[in-house]
Amino acid sequence: PDGEIVPLAEQDRSRWDTAMITEGVGILQRTLARDRLGEYQAQAAIAALHDDAAHAGETDWPQIASWYDELLRFSGGMVVLLNRAVAIGEADGPQAGLTALDGVAAGTPRRDAVAAHLHERAGDLATAATLYSTAARAATNQAEMFHLTKQAARLNRILAENPHSDRHLCRRTWFQPQHRTTEF
Repeated sequence: PDGEIVPLAEQDRSRWDTAMITEGVGILQRTLARDRLGEYQAQAAIAALHDDAAHAGETDWPQIASWYDELLRFSGGMVVLLNRAVAIGEADGPQAGLTALDGVAAGTPRRDAVAAHLHERAGDLATAATLYSTAARAATNQAEMFHLTKQAARLNRILAENPHSDRHLCRRTWFQPQHRTTEF
C-alpha cells in the first residue's frame, strides 16, 4: 500500500495473480524437463515454491534453501547469500540462518536487516532493534528506511514495556514446514 514494503509473510496471497503463476509454473516445468539448469531456472523454482504455499506458514523453506545452494553455483552474489541465510533460518531455525550469514561480509548492503530479522526470530529483540536501526541508516531508498525504522521502533516499544526482562522476549513459535517436495 502506498509504496510501503510489505514483507512476504504479511502479503495477502489471495491478491496474487494465480493465472500468471500457473503460466509461470508451466513454463518452469517445461524448462526443468530439459535438464539444463541455470540461474534463471533456479530463481524461477524459488519463486514457484513461494507461490505454491497458500500462506507463509506453508512455505517449503528446506527446498527453497536447497535451490539457493543451486543458485550459488551460477550466481554467487551477496543478494543470493543473504536470501540463502533467510531461507536456512526459516528451514532450520534462526541460529542456523545467523551461521549462514557469517559468510557475508559486514557492511554488505542489507546484511544488518537480515541479521535483525534472524535475531528477532531467535527472540533477541535488543540486538534485533539495534540492527534494524543500523540497517535503516544504510537504507538505499525511503520505503526501505521507513520499514526498517518502523521495525526498530516496534521492538524498542516492546523492550520499553518490559524493562526488567532479560531482553530476550517474545520467542516466537515459528511454523516449521513439513519436509515435502513440490513437483514442478
